[in-house]
Amino acid sequence: MRDNEVVNVGPEPLTFDDVIRVARHGAPVQLTEDALAAISAARQRVDELAESPTPAYGISTGFGALATRHIDPALRAQLQRSLVRSHAAGSGPEVETEVVRALMLLRLHTLATGHTGIRPTTAKTLAALISAGITPVVHEFGSLGCSGDLAPLAHVALTLMGEGVVRDGSGNLQPAGEALKQAQIDPVELAAKEGLALINGTDGMLGMLILAIHDLTALVRTADVSAAMSVEALLGTDRVFMPELQALRPHPGQALSAANMTKVLRDSGIMASHRDPESCTRVQDAYSLRCAPQVAGAARDTIAHAATVAGWELASAVDNPAVLADGRVESNGNFHGAPIAYVLDFLAVVAADLASMSERRTDRFLDVARNHGLPAFLAHDPGVDSGHMIAQYTQAAIVSELKRLAVPASVDSIPSSAMQEDHVSMGWSAARKLRRSVDGLSRVLAIEVLTAARALDLRAPLEPAPATAAVVRALRETVPAPGPDRFLAPEIESAVRLVAEGGVVAAAESVTGPLS
Repeated sequence: MRDNEVVNVGPEPLTFDDVIRVARHGAPVQLTEDALAAISAARQRVDELAESPTPAYGISTGFGALATRHIDPALRAQLQRSLVRSHAAGSGPEVETEVVRALMLLRLHTLATGHTGIRPTTAKTLAALISAGITPVVHEFGSLGCSGDLAPLAHVALTLMGEGVVRDGSGNLQPAGEALKQAQIDPVELAAKEGLALINGTDGMLGMLILAIHDLTALVRTADVSAAMSVEALLGTDRVFMPELQALRPHPGQALSAANMTKVLRDSGIMASHRDPESCTRVQDAYSLRCAPQVAGAARDTIAHAATVAGWELASAVDNPAVLADGRVESNGNFHGAPIAYVLDFLAVVAADLASMSERRTDRFLDVARNHGLPAFLAHDPGVDSGHMIAQYTQAAIVSELKRLAVPASVDSIPSSAMQEDHVSMGWSAARKLRRSVDGLSRVLAIEVLTAARALDLRAPLEPAPATAAVVRALRETVPAPGPDRFLAPEIESAVRLVAEGGVVAAAESVTGPLS
């Protein structure tokens, strides 16, 4: 399926691919007939409760700590407007477009399940916003990850009302009303329960989880390639990656990482040069080389667990109160973000540890006591040239930041709403720091690739493995071969782009075939 093909949104779960295509590639969406039927049936029940003299939370009452007040029917449209306007209270930097689009899509899916009681026209308007590329401006701060991502989702709901600020399909800032007018989308006059149905979800943190899983799945394969390059250039051994050794500790991710490294190192002339006992006097390689599959494998298994949680969430309908299949409307606690927050925090630990091991391998290249015959700091003329000395400083600074970001947000509950909401998940905060962690990991791996490639070149005339040689060639398209010191920052950024765009793995796979 092409990235720009329409994503159908119905009661059934979305896929990870659906989220990525809408969030990152601007794919349009449409509600299925099943979705519209489910939405209509639930709305009929909400309308019945709205007419009843018996108070129903979120339909004919206030919200949160103000839920004890019964709202007169004449004030209920104002209630919805007031809810959205007051909750659109975000502050700080603007959140990335891909995050907001993921949030919008996931909220649309929950509406499509028929458990929120929203009107079909309101759901259709949200779908039209996504398809038109209109992205509400959402801010960094405002969500506690309980009662959903209230402030971020409220900024989206405000746009449906024709208020607030958005970015249009070209990325330009505009008043929401003007952008809707240009797109020929009519603003919505929210009816009973609709304001709550639009903002009471964990869609922002879930969207960021799915994006992070997608990126980390690619980066852990890059980590296998970069580790293999380092093992080779540091005259290490690949015997420790044999499948019979991995089978002694049958973690699935470990076996996959070891198999990848074995594939990448196949037919290495450098490794062949020191296989005999006379030329190889070391008993064991350092942990950062020998234990790479154990660390990257544990990362893979953690990512797989996070993907399982995300899959459960994609099959969920998060709202309070919820409209059940038998027509009952019941309060619940499904909006609590703890399940997502925990794995977001866990993935930040994974990113920090993968980066930490990568930095240790890079550092070994620069020390003549440990790099087995390479020049100090891989410099052209050590003393005159500094080589990659400060590239490792950059890595170290990022790794230190990643360790701070690995401190969990999900244990830092803070009470709100006059103690009605007395335990919150902080899942949005966990997601925001994970995005920084993923970016940092990509930069650390890029510097390892840059350094390992330089070391492989310096091992000439020994020939690297065909797969690692392919990675070096891909890097050399934008980064020159070793020589006297040059302006290094642009070369680091070229390596970062190669990692982020999947070029390191693609180059290796051009020789090995698909890596796991």
